[in-house]
Amino acid sequence: MDLNEAVIAGDAAAVRSLLEDGADPNALGPDGLPLLCAAVAGFDHGTAEVLVEAGADADRELPDGTTPLLRAVDLGSPALVGALLGSDPGAGLPETSRRRLLDSARHWWEVGEEEELRRRTGASGPAVRRWVEDEYTDVEEVSLGDLAVRVGHSGVLTALEQAFGIAAPVTELVARAVPYPEACHANWSAARFALGGRSTPQDWSELVVLRHHPDPVHRRLLADVLGCRHFFAGHRARPDTDHDVEFLADWVLDEPDGSVLAVVLGVYTDWGHAGQEAVGLRYADHADPRVRSEVPYCLSRDGIPPSEAATAALLALSYDPDPAVRAVIAQVPGHPGEFTPNFRAALLRLIQDPDPGVRVRSAETLSASPDRTPEVTEALAALLDEEDQLMRLEGACALARRDDPRTEEAYERVGPLGPGFGIDHRVNALWHYRSRSRLS
Repeated sequence: MDLNEAVIAGDAAAVRSLLEDGADPNALGPDGLPLLCAAVAGFDHGTAEVLVEAGADADRELPDGTTPLLRAVDLGSPALVGALLGSDPGAGLPETSRRRLLDSARHWWEVGEEEELRRRTGASGPAVRRWVEDEYTDVEEVSLGDLAVRVGHSGVLTALEQAFGIAAPVTELVARAVPYPEACHANWSAARFALGGRSTPQDWSELVVLRHHPDPVHRRLLADVLGCRHFFAGHRARPDTDHDVEFLADWVLDEPDGSVLAVVLGVYTDWGHAGQEAVGLRYADHADPRVRSEVPYCLSRDGIPPSEAATAALLALSYDPDPAVRAVIAQVPGHPGEFTPNFRAALLRLIQDPDPGVRVRSAETLSASPDRTPEVTEALAALLDEEDQLMRLEGACALARRDDPRTEEAYERVGPLGPGFGIDHRVNALWHYRSRSRLS
């Protein structure tokens, strides 16, 4: 396979290997364009990233006057644009190129992807829309005629501004996010992270007013931004977010919307706060299951055993009518190293829950636990009768961890595993079991 074939196939690993063997990252394809353009046209951010890392020129002027980077901006994929910007965003890009990129992204965002596609193609029929993954986010892809772009130009504009050291107004970043309220949407995500990195008193004063915005989407964005601030504080040793947890502790007491309250609770418990158990007890019977799903994290803090009231609330939630809540309880956040009899009984019940997700979480918790009681061991051995192969694998792993003599037979009952299980801890448990057996 040569470099052209590897790029067309989207085989980033093969592209990397060929480049390491001396292939030219700026090589031209059969169409006379740099191979980087083929990766861009295919929305292949992985291959594009490998080419740019090896020296492909993303700002090279093409016969039509565009550049690979400008073409990526037009396509509206934040992941693709990020790959072409490289590890040192904006370095070496002349001001004229920067301005052109920014103007293009802003034009697409302001006009709208479908409208701009109609202008460029002249097509009058209905547009075709589908959701696609854009690296770690999701985004719509819209097609008209023979052109397709992603509805990520808002996120592209935000990413370009950050790369070029431009601080867009807080109000504008908010306006870019709220039309795309899905938490994993590329545009929402770009604005959230940009706002999460803002740290001036002026930025804070403009953000906190969102807490009382009449639209729940604006309030949910603020909660997401505070989550990003917490993430950045932990990774960048930023002291300017210490007051955020007190702001959240106040907010959780009066947020009226369940979808927003669930996000606020999730961020609040990430900080760890002395009052969170009281908050958890307050919302243990909340009408919204999304809120109840956050309650267990309020009621259990690392290194602090739950109180009698918190324990009672956690056990009550193990009977919750919503399987998502029971699945959280099945993970037993903050449980003591050794299960109490009541928690053990709850998990033994949940491992037979009618919901598959609840059974999986229960199996994982019991398997990884130090509990060696016969009841738990037999419940885990019973997983070998499950139709789901991963559940059988969890059961076999649990027996291996417990040096159970049925381990070899258990792994035979799991059956052949497909690719991707080479480093799976559940597979490796068999090797560790055999090693211990040889030494004993």
